[in-house]
Amino acid sequence: MARGEIRVLVGTTKGVFVVSGRDERTAWRVDGPFCDGWPINHVIGDPGTGTLWAGGGGAFHGAGVWRSRDGGETWEVVRLCAGQMDAWAASDAEFAATIGWTDSPLPFGEAFSQVWSLCFAHGALWAGTKPAGLLVSRDGGETWARVESLTDHPSAQTWNPGAAGLVLHTIVPHPTDPAKLWIGISAAGVFATEDGGATWERRNRVSNAEACHGHTHPAAPRDGEIGHCVHNMMRAPGEADVLYQQNHHGVWRSADGGRSWDDVTSGLPSTFGFPIRVHPQDARTLWTFPLNGDSAGRFPPGAAAAVWRSRDGGATWTDLRTGLPQTSCYFTVLRQAMAGDAREPAGVYFGTNSGSVFASRDEGDRWEEIARHLPTILSVETVEVGG
Repeated sequence: MARGEIRVLVGTTKGVFVVSGRDERTAWRVDGPFCDGWPINHVIGDPGTGTLWAGGGGAFHGAGVWRSRDGGETWEVVRLCAGQMDAWAASDAEFAATIGWTDSPLPFGEAFSQVWSLCFAHGALWAGTKPAGLLVSRDGGETWARVESLTDHPSAQTWNPGAAGLVLHTIVPHPTDPAKLWIGISAAGVFATEDGGATWERRNRVSNAEACHGHTHPAAPRDGEIGHCVHNMMRAPGEADVLYQQNHHGVWRSADGGRSWDDVTSGLPSTFGFPIRVHPQDARTLWTFPLNGDSAGRFPPGAAAAVWRSRDGGATWTDLRTGLPQTSCYFTVLRQAMAGDAREPAGVYFGTNSGSVFASRDEGDRWEEIARHLPTILSVETVEVGG
């Protein structure tokens, strides 16, 4: 079967960039920026149709989801919430004409400021917002509905914001069962539905009470739970609902869909980091990018970059450094800024807040910088087209 082109979809503080490589994952080309320079928190693609979606916004633009039906050549935006520009345009006809503004009501008023995460699965497009909420579209992003069952969860009044605010940043689908979905909220933890979003169960319990002992950090596990500041989460391949998450305080593994969690941080240089990535075929292989600490600069330990890989479900870890900067390295890799492809061997990709994208074609053994000098990178995903 012919291989297609790998496209690395990069969300940044100044729009979307697409980094494209040949079928050998070489000769990378950077296109962009797209989406009119909006801050874009997450970009995803549907390889079946070539459609791309980009979620973002902020105080000026309001919140919205951009869509490209032609693989990134052209884009259109569905605005969901108003921003500062709406107030300006309403009182300045010349400014309104310049930006093409019309006095049309937006579906969610000023209910949220940004779209933080996107997920397309089983024909549904899901979006997580700031403040934390969940939206769903059944028509590819044309129209949206709020998932009120999550908004009205009995625990909602106790949710506390993380450093970036109260954000729903991670949406994890089941590969074959459209009724199952997991989400991550900072700092409210993991929630799961098994009935298509009609009801939600909060899933933050530790598997062993001893995991809560000996920690002094405010985000550490306590009271029988892992700590609610989940940073990123991913489901492993296979029939079992194995999940991995990078928490504010440690890396955790669940063998039962999040009903209980095991601490697998031992062997890593720190408890703090943002992204987690799981191998597309091997449920016991995963990657993460530890940082030196939440209040110690948030850069690689020793100012030397390393992706850490486990081949045994987190029991042991190995640092992977070849091709990565080993001196004076102070960048951060954010929660949605690590991705992979389904090739053999699997490719792994990550973006930095200093505007670089690094890629490995051999599961992390060696790395190369495939883009540099981009704006601050907020997310990285991949899509394969033309195969």
